[in-house]
Amino acid sequence: MTPWDANKIISALTKHGLTAENIDYVISTHGHSDHIGNNNLFLKAKHIVGFSISFQDNYYIHPFDEGKEFIIDEHVKVLPTPGHTLSDVSVLVTNPENVVIAVTGDLFEKFEDIADPSLWIQAGSEDQLKQRRNRSQISELAEWIIPGHGPKFKVTDEIRKILREQIEKQIF
Repeated sequence: MTPWDANKIISALTKHGLTAENIDYVISTHGHSDHIGNNNLFLKAKHIVGFSISFQDNYYIHPFDEGKEFIIDEHVKVLPTPGHTLSDVSVLVTNPENVVIAVTGDLFEKFEDIADPSLWIQAGSEDQLKQRRNRSQISELAEWIIPGHGPKFKVTDEIRKILREQIEKQIF
């Protein structure tokens, strides 16, 4: 959510019988303003912003840069997926039906950037090779992807193949 979406966030929480105080974790895939807007609403939550983890005035070290995932619980884990920025993370959520959903931030801008990599490259990539590799890795782990700027999409074998080929042929 962007810095201008506070009312949408509060409304969505209220719709589910929640308040900001009920939220234990706020995960922002990276530190760009369009992804961290309104984090300040969640004063009682632990915050993961890219590779940074904090709770109130305390900061915690986690070896994301060594490829280590951060486990929130048996259904939610945070993986380092640098590329768009060097400290990007993605969130893997396993729902009650055992379907794995990846919330990727700008690792994937939108569905269309699979066939047209120039879309994610033009949006900014601090390391294109890492981004290509992590896009492929996430496609192997998830059945659905929620990209940074578009609707969710189902991951198919064809998508996985395209993403593998973009690494092998360094297509971009």
